[in-house]
Amino acid sequence: MPPDWLLQFPLLAALDQTSLGLLVDSSRLITVPAGRVVFEDSSPPTHYTLVIDGVLRVQKMAESGREIVLYRVEAGQSCVLNTSGLMSGGSYGAQAMTETEVQAVQLPAASFHALLARSEPFRQFVFSAYSARLADLLCLIEEVAFGRIDMRLAQCLLDHATAENAVLATHQELAVELGTAREVVSRQLKDFERRGWLALFRGRVELIRSDALQRLTAGL
Repeated sequence: MPPDWLLQFPLLAALDQTSLGLLVDSSRLITVPAGRVVFEDSSPPTHYTLVIDGVLRVQKMAESGREIVLYRVEAGQSCVLNTSGLMSGGSYGAQAMTETEVQAVQLPAASFHALLARSEPFRQFVFSAYSARLADLLCLIEEVAFGRIDMRLAQCLLDHATAENAVLATHQELAVELGTAREVVSRQLKDFERRGWLALFRGRVELIRSDALQRLTAGL
């Protein structure tokens, strides 16, 4: 009987019995509390990791101390830097932390390479996830290089708003999300506040005119 965690990865259902056995027998389940570093920049990957539940945040820090969130790995997903490092024999090139408690499956590097060599369905699973995440990274590069900060910040606020129209984040945390300086975010938030679109509090932003933020993101 296949383990329940396989339900999160339906593409793996096409594996033949031998490959499926290798995957299941070699894998181990892990649980990582929120706020823990999962891998460090420049460290070599030793396992192929599949997230079953929770959220993993992958971020890059420059020598200047500025940070940017590259992407998040959620349930049913894998990490592109993890895959890239395993296939190239290189290192991660960024840091990953758990935003929430994370449950994941770890497949040792030797088993990952064995499955990659013998199983076409496993290769399709790995490369489809890899290409999808790579497309996300290219979009991020385009946004950072060419996007307007007011539109990007407005979209970020809308994306992270709770049901009560509150964003529970500091100016620094929002700056990391957008890959810019805290001062830039603070100036733009104060501009939004002057327009009556939101109210600023310590560690919290309350959205008053979500409709205005939505029009801004649409370029209206």
